[in-house]
Amino acid sequence: MAFRSDRPDIAPLELPIHDAVLATAERHAEIPALVDGVTGESVSYAQLDTGSRRVAAGLAEAGVRKGDVVALYSPNTIAYPVALYAATRAGATVTTVSSLATVKELTGQLRDSRARWIVTVSPFLAAAAEAAGVLAQEGQPIQEIFVCDRAEGHRSLTDLLASTAPEPQPRIDPATDIAVLPYSSGTTGLPKGVMLSHRSVSSNLFQTESMRRTEPGERILAVLPFFHIYGFTALLNQPLRSGSTVVVLPRFDLEQFLRTIQEQRIEGVFAAPPMILALAKHPLVEQYDLSSVRYVLSAAAPLDADLAEACARRLGLPRIHQGYGMTELSPVAAVMTPDDPNPPCGTVGKLVPSTELRVRALDGSGKDLGVGERGELLFRGPQVMRGYFARPSETDAMIDEDGWLHTGDVGCLDERGYLFVVDRVKELIKYKGYQVAPAELEALLLAHPQIVDAAVVGVRGEDGEERPKAYVVRTPGSALTGEEVIEYVAGQVAPYKKVRAVEFLDAVPKSVSGKILRRELRDRARQTR
Repeated sequence: MAFRSDRPDIAPLELPIHDAVLATAERHAEIPALVDGVTGESVSYAQLDTGSRRVAAGLAEAGVRKGDVVALYSPNTIAYPVALYAATRAGATVTTVSSLATVKELTGQLRDSRARWIVTVSPFLAAAAEAAGVLAQEGQPIQEIFVCDRAEGHRSLTDLLASTAPEPQPRIDPATDIAVLPYSSGTTGLPKGVMLSHRSVSSNLFQTESMRRTEPGERILAVLPFFHIYGFTALLNQPLRSGSTVVVLPRFDLEQFLRTIQEQRIEGVFAAPPMILALAKHPLVEQYDLSSVRYVLSAAAPLDADLAEACARRLGLPRIHQGYGMTELSPVAAVMTPDDPNPPCGTVGKLVPSTELRVRALDGSGKDLGVGERGELLFRGPQVMRGYFARPSETDAMIDEDGWLHTGDVGCLDERGYLFVVDRVKELIKYKGYQVAPAELEALLLAHPQIVDAAVVGVRGEDGEERPKAYVVRTPGSALTGEEVIEYVAGQVAPYKKVRAVEFLDAVPKSVSGKILRRELRDRARQTR
């Protein structure tokens, strides 16, 4: 059987992302849209709207055309949305790149997405230039690297803002044209470009705001990264569509985070579980006035119910809200409403409008399960991605012929329509809300001359956090140590992808077909913890 949201259906929002977000900018013209939480500099809605239009003109004058891919490689800044909406106004697709990416990872994403342009910040220029150099040698040149701030020899957003060229008017088909191309590992494998159309992103904003939305002038703290689909949606598109004020921090530092809440009188905090843990237990919290906070919403990874209760109690809130989604769902499938008087403990909320859910049995029978029965979660709705870029077979494995997206997550729906997510059948590791693909780390390990086989799984510590652990088979006679393995991987990946523990085996357990038996390794980790 298929479950449906108990909310009235919505018609898909047939708007380009920039129009869906900034359509009401004129109404909120003088309200600060963005505030730099470090310097206090602000950008009004009028400046954001006008700025994105003029920068779009500058990009078009530089040669950016409909269908081009622009890589946005930057930490959180108040210039980030200007670059984002300017690129989509010019008709381009934006691929958001992790601000923690290594040169190798950046090069791989630029290559795979077929990016032709880069927008970055001056501290990242060396990495961007090195990646561009590699691609040039491969015959896939980057046309130009722009900067959000200033750097000698590179045009900045300010330079583009001064363009007198006409604003571009590309013909965008919201249903088919790709607005953003974030990278996700999906249920398994290496990171892949997730094709999110303008319609899927815009419709998901419409779906979500019917259940919870911020208010004009409401102050939201943006510390989660904009390149991640959670931050991209919850901290940029949704609050800016509502006329709220987004206070931007470049990274999570607990003291700065708390000070900004106090000084900026933050009302809404969107968090990941590690931040909830800090708010619940760190002694530094007691030194700051957090009384302005009206709600906290946690997503990106499972949140322990006891931890959520402890955090809510310490902040004097009725509860910590949760939501559920994934990049491939643009991203929201379920969310808690702020006015719900009695949600059950541990729920991630109810399905957003126009969303269908099937709970499929895990025994391989393909049977649909009923209320309260646990199985793999399958979703269908206007927010489902168009597919993985240039990967039809992976797309077919993720979305079936009837349009159901197979999440690889295990959960159930109760009799009141509340969704619970309890486990994962997929291989993906979630470390502090970031996606870590075991296959990517395994490929690196297998390139080591003293490693003949390897497997990586997520192992939960006593704090409930999942960390990548490598099981390694050394070459005969090798004296390779666990510390050397950790350092080898750390030198080639972003910090959140690092292997945190190593165990040496005589052989990696595998099935007859050669598939790694990860459950055996997870069971082994639990027994030896």
